[in-house]
Amino acid sequence: MKKLILPLGLSLLLLPVVVFAQETNWQNWLSNFVVNTPLLNNADLIGIVFKAIQFVLAFLGVVAVVVIIIGGFMWMTAGGNEEKVGKAKKTLIQGLIGLIIVLLAYAIASFVVSLIRGWA
Repeated sequence: MKKLILPLGLSLLLLPVVVFAQETNWQNWLSNFVVNTPLLNNADLIGIVFKAIQFVLAFLGVVAVVVIIIGGFMWMTAGGNEEKVGKAKKTLIQGLIGLIIVLLAYAIASFVVSLIRGWA
């Protein structure tokens, strides 16, 4: 069984090279493969990557806000118990740190994309 895994893995790894070997103009093929869609009006690679980064960061931002809401709920239902209040404060701080990281990552990504588009 172990002797079969390595040749099968290598053949699956090299299969796309064999298939794409017939295409002489790969840039033309790529531009025909990536077409304009309602989400991606400008179908350049930088735009597609930035849209994916925006999607992931938006999802992480929602997760951070949900963590902040959970921390606030934990604080409101603590009933004066110092241990529960301390745990709620930790959750709120962690949610705020996560939200700050997501916002900074978005700012850095948009700055880098604007620099790359400026060079092109």
